[in-house]
Amino acid sequence: MTTADIVILGGSAAGITAAITARRHHPDKRIGLVRKEKQVMIPCGIPYIYGTLGSPQKNLIPDSILETNRIDLHIAEVTKIDRKERRLGTSEGDVKYERLILATGSLPTKPPIPGVDLDGVFAILKDVEHLRMLQQRLQKASDVVIIGGGFIGIEFADEINKIGGKDVTVLELAPNCLSLSYDPDFCTEMENLLTSRGITVRTSATVERIAGDGRVSAVALADGSSVPADMVILGIGARANVELARQADLRLGPTGGIAVDRTMQTSDPAIFACGDCAEKISFFGGRPSPLKLASIAQLEARIAGANVFGLRRESDGTLGIWSTAVGELAMGTAGLTESMAKDRGYQVVCGTVETPNRHPGAMPGAAPVKVKLVFELHSQVLIGGQVRGNTSVGEMINTIAACVQKRMTAEDIAMFQMGTHPALTASPIVYPLVNAAELALSQARQ
Repeated sequence: MTTADIVILGGSAAGITAAITARRHHPDKRIGLVRKEKQVMIPCGIPYIYGTLGSPQKNLIPDSILETNRIDLHIAEVTKIDRKERRLGTSEGDVKYERLILATGSLPTKPPIPGVDLDGVFAILKDVEHLRMLQQRLQKASDVVIIGGGFIGIEFADEINKIGGKDVTVLELAPNCLSLSYDPDFCTEMENLLTSRGITVRTSATVERIAGDGRVSAVALADGSSVPADMVILGIGARANVELARQADLRLGPTGGIAVDRTMQTSDPAIFACGDCAEKISFFGGRPSPLKLASIAQLEARIAGANVFGLRRESDGTLGIWSTAVGELAMGTAGLTESMAKDRGYQVVCGTVETPNRHPGAMPGAAPVKVKLVFELHSQVLIGGQVRGNTSVGEMINTIAACVQKRMTAEDIAMFQMGTHPALTASPIVYPLVNAAELALSQARQ
């Protein structure tokens, strides 16, 4: 039997971060990490295997990070959590723990569509062999249909399109792709770009069935039309992987994740959970949140890893920060969009600014950047923002996220002291965060 003071179950973004954090906060404890995969994928890099990286082997998290942090790796499939004995039953023998962190992640959602189990229909599993098989099938495919126009869907579409020689179609149930993540004007820009790159985008498209005789041949839609397909990729979300937790009689939450408090502790005081398998509450009002992002996973992991032998950290709730990029167009969101805020009952005032991200605009690397900030009308507290531009979007959306997290007001941001440089930022005269806040203040006074 293997014994450790802290055992982490799961080896992806949450599991590795929890293990490293536990080592930093508990340097004298013996820490073990148990996972079933021989190699672990970088989750957000999976779409880029196909058009940019060229191989699943180029998208791996190295095990050396565990060795460097003195974390024992056990490759085994866990079959049981024995809470009374504080023991994991695995395919390679039992593992005894004093504290356990569950980071079992998520599984792709399979829709209840006739034909979903046909040969040639692929969900996106975080598994090297599965993704290698998907890559082999892509080499022979001519008509590829992607069901789902969220991040995974559009990123897969663009990457497959880069291979060349394929007709790629995205089918999205909602009126816009990315509609759960951006306001309509941002969504439309991405759809137009995808179309300009030769990808067919069909929105408000309800899939009735996947057709084929043993092997996929087409996707039939509710409007009576049909899209040829010799390969279908499902990109419609994920569900928490909680079967072991359920069998161990740990409490589950309203969205199906493992119930945790703000310290990431489960209904068993010796067990913590983090990442996609854990239940989440929103930063905005504390409602259950279905969001599953690697950035959220690593935050929760840093809380869980620190807290296993004494509570030190708490979560303020899931803020929701994400970005995506296709070609030269990048977009990001932090917190609530205007549409999301109104749906939740907020009265809002917005400020939108578009300006070059260099000054003057003729500087190398200059590109138009659009910033939209969303404030609660009465308190004028920032509750969200969106950015559209080029690669500079990545860090700009993180700045907005920090402002949201610290509940800064429009006046705070209007008085923001920024550093600028012609080759690096927009002009201080039209700095987009400051000017978007000023515009929102002007509208609030009307």
